[in-house]
Formats: sequence, C-alpha cells, structure tokens
Amino acid sequence: MAKPSQDQAEVKIQRSFKGPDDHAGQLYLVPTPIGNLDDMTFRAVATLKSVDFIAAEDTRHTQKLLNHFGIDTKKISFHEHNTQSRLAELVDILQSGQSIAQVSDAGMPSISDPGMELVQAALDQGISVIPLPGANAGLTALIASGIPPQPFYFHGFLPRGKSQMKDCLQDLVNKRETLVFYESPHRLKKCLKAMNQVFGPDRYLVIGRELTKEYEEFIRGELKEILNYLETVPLRGEFVIIVAGNDNPQSQDQQDWQAYSLEDHVAKIMADQDLSSKAAIKEVAKIRQISKRQVYAAYHDLD
Repeated sequence: MAKPSQDQAEVKIQRSFKGPDDHAGQLYLVPTPIGNLDDMTFRAVATLKSVDFIAAEDTRHTQKLLNHFGIDTKKISFHEHNTQSRLAELVDILQSGQSIAQVSDAGMPSISDPGMELVQAALDQGISVIPLPGANAGLTALIASGIPPQPFYFHGFLPRGKSQMKDCLQDLVNKRETLVFYESPHRLKKCLKAMNQVFGPDRYLVIGRELTKEYEEFIRGELKEILNYLETVPLRGEFVIIVAGNDNPQSQDQQDWQAYSLEDHVAKIMADQDLSSKAAIKEVAKIRQISKRQVYAAYHDLD
C-alpha cells in the first residue's frame, strides 16, 4: 500500500469547499453508473457540467454518458497506460486554478480503476480532493448477497497467472471476513476452479452478474454446485463474486502439517518435541482432529 512520503508526515487539514482566498483548482472524484444510467446522481451531473476538464478512463465511453446528460465539458484521456505521462499536465491544470473531475468507465474512480496516482499527486501539491458518493459494484453485490456484509475484505481482481492466483487465494483462505472479488467473463470459470481447490467445494458464495442492468441476476450456492451449474449454463457479462468468510480457520501450524503424511507427521513430532511414538500419535490426532486409531494405523502401516 502506498504511504505518504516523509515530508507529508505532519497533519494536514483539507477544507473541501473553497474559500474566497483559495486560488488552486480542485480535483473531484465522480462515480459513474455501473450499468443503469438512472443511478447517476444530480450532484455528479452538476459537477461534470461545472468543472473545466473531465479526466476520463475511456473518452469514447464517457462521451456516451455526457451526451445522455447534455454535458459538453472538455475531456482528457487518463488511463493505466498514460498515467505517468499525463500526471504533470493534470496537476499543472489544477495549480492554474482550473478544476478537474475524474471518472472511470463505471463506478468509483480508483476502485480497480486508475485514479490513486492522480489523487496522490494532487495531495502532494496541497490541492483539495473532493469525493462524490455513488455507484459501486462491490457494495451493490455485497448488500444483496445474503452473506454478512461486515466485516468484509475487498480484493478486486485476482492475478492473471494460475499459480499467482492460487497463491493469492491461499493468503485469503483463513480470513473470517466476507471476501469481495471482481472477475471478467472469460476468466470466471478459471477463478472459481482455483477457489474450489483452495477454499474447498463447500464454501458458499454468491455471483452478481450484470448488476443494475436488464439481465442482472444473482447465483447463490456452494462452489461445487455453482461449478456444476456453469458446465451447462454459460454466463456473460461482468461479475462480482462474494465469498463467505472461513468460520473455522486453520492456524499456521495446521496449514504447515498438511504437507506431511500421517506417518511423516508423527516422525516429525517425535523429533521436534522428543516424544515417544505413542505421545506423538496422540499429538498428531489432536492437531488434525482425527482419531488416534487412524494415526496409529497409518504410522504402523496397518490395514
């Protein structure tokens, strides 16, 4: 997570709304609808009309929104591929006294979209950053999921690589919080199969598809059930995945022992704790929450 630089360590107070002696521009963070244009707020429309520039993730996509609401404010492209080259220009505009509204293609700027770098650059120069409330896919799915909404952990998109995805999920497997992920249509099955391997087939989850749009739907069930369903019903659209937290998380010791067979586990306990085989068998049974008879049979190679 990005932290303020050392020269920012002192407390700074932002008064969001300009006084008569304020000459710098302001950066507005304006949410846009995630599907249904009726979710655009009056304040968001008024802000986009009043600022000098709109920094848009995709200017063509944003133009459709602006046309719908009769907004003719000038646009500047600002996306993940031109962030560094565009930052200085946008900060210069703000320092000149002109204001900018930043928008992503859908939902909140900075949430799985560009935005954080511009916010930080503006704050570095003492420029006010003013957020507007509005649509957010993760929270919209969360409150309708039926899974406890607090506490929750927002992760967004998982890494693209298979091994990196599984490693990331492994870091989350023991979290008690409800987990919130975003996923694209062509990676949905891959993501759910990785969750099935790491979280287990019985973990409950809810998939929110095409939220706020005409074909909005929610798919609820255990991982194994949803994977079976997807074998026969292909899904299209953008997805939010809400995963129930782990009610019975394993300790790190328990996770470490999973790499050992029962007989190897007993042998390691004997060596590490200087125990007899009988005492080690008892300890392994306790750690793994299985019967001593099962551990004894495995250790002594009994059928």
